[in-house]
Amino acid sequence: MANMKTNAAAAPTSTAMAARTRDLLHAPLLGMLWRLATPNIMGLFAMTIVIGYDGFILGRLGADALAGVALVFPLSMLMLQMSAGGIGGAVSAAVARALGSGNGNEANRLAQQAILIACALAALFTVLMLGFGRNIYTLMGGKAATLSAAMAYSNVFFGGVLAIWLTNVLAGIVRGSGNMLLPSMMLMAAAGAHVLLSPLLVFGWGPWAGLGVAGAALSSVCTNMLAAIALAVHLIRARGPVQLQSAGWRPQARLLRTIMRVGAPASLSPLLSNGSIAVATALIGSYGTSALAGFGIAARLEFIMIPIAFGFGTALTTLVATNMGAGQHKRALQATWTGSLVVAAITGGIGLTAAIEPALWMNHFSSDLAVRALGADYLHVVGTCYGLFGLGLALFFASQGAGRMFWPIAASVSRIVVVALGGWIVVHVLHLPVGGLFFVIATGFAVYALMIAGSIGLGSWARQSP
Repeated sequence: MANMKTNAAAAPTSTAMAARTRDLLHAPLLGMLWRLATPNIMGLFAMTIVIGYDGFILGRLGADALAGVALVFPLSMLMLQMSAGGIGGAVSAAVARALGSGNGNEANRLAQQAILIACALAALFTVLMLGFGRNIYTLMGGKAATLSAAMAYSNVFFGGVLAIWLTNVLAGIVRGSGNMLLPSMMLMAAAGAHVLLSPLLVFGWGPWAGLGVAGAALSSVCTNMLAAIALAVHLIRARGPVQLQSAGWRPQARLLRTIMRVGAPASLSPLLSNGSIAVATALIGSYGTSALAGFGIAARLEFIMIPIAFGFGTALTTLVATNMGAGQHKRALQATWTGSLVVAAITGGIGLTAAIEPALWMNHFSSDLAVRALGADYLHVVGTCYGLFGLGLALFFASQGAGRMFWPIAASVSRIVVVALGGWIVVHVLHLPVGGLFFVIATGFAVYALMIAGSIGLGSWARQSP
């Protein structure tokens, strides 16, 4: 009798899991991609709003607070990109491949290993930044009140960074099961809670003076912890699609390697991408303040495209991985090209619009005619390659799902080499105007996308199991 009840209780879960996996394996690709990507894009736009909102709140504390948090921002964004895109994407791919092959127990054990990885990497960031943060920010130019503000924010943020790692890795597990809605709802809920909580913790309430810049960091930690708890509860439930409590918790080398084989190289991508931006910024700085300001404003348009590419990309990771796990390599390849071409069409449309009418973007940020002109020159050239930029990003995520990361990383390295070497030649050998450097940056986008596309089209990674 007890067994009959257990089986009856388990049946809906099995049916729900089978239905979700069946859709990933057999539903029309284009409709499935839009259905999976839409909640992702909404959640990521919520995160983008939070970044802007923090700038608005902290700006009321003065220039020192803004400058201090600006020192922390590159490191915090690197950690976020690693936890959500690098490791989180690898976790989604591993779980999806296991479910696609019909091995639910393997998916459960992979989820456990993912949480252990999140704890270990969070501890690494905490030790590094609490122990050496002051030295790092000093090397970055922080001093006096700016350095104090950076340390106040950084110590709280990285002291509680486990909450952020858990949120992003747990979200990766849930996405791997084909559920894109819940992680996005948690991102939007965390963003809404942060909008309400952050000013209270920064400025205080009534007789309480508040925590200043540390309050914004504490708000991020607290809201992410609430999101992590909600995602963990979903995964612990007996009727959940992936069950964290199905086996004993212990490190398993084989499963750890399964995740890190994709997660480790994927985590290099943010370093290489940010390196390309840093190199381009340094080279453009040699043309003067107006060129640097114009480039800074124009290149911000690329940040709007990242949520689009990431939204479709995380959907592609799960869709490709599930079909690879099921041995449906042809469908995995079809999904890759379908999703990547959709992203290329959207980002390309944005880029062409900006290239034709750059004032639609530039005039919102500066009234300086020289700055507008330099930004317009950048968009005239680089905007025409934004379709390739989106194509490369989408193919990168699809490669995560396939477990094939060599060529995407090689493409990222090639991009930074093109920008660094080509830019140095333009600036220091040929002494060309800044427009020549813009062509180099556009070439970097093209090389990045075409290398990944060529590796998939010519090498056909989808014909082999990862």
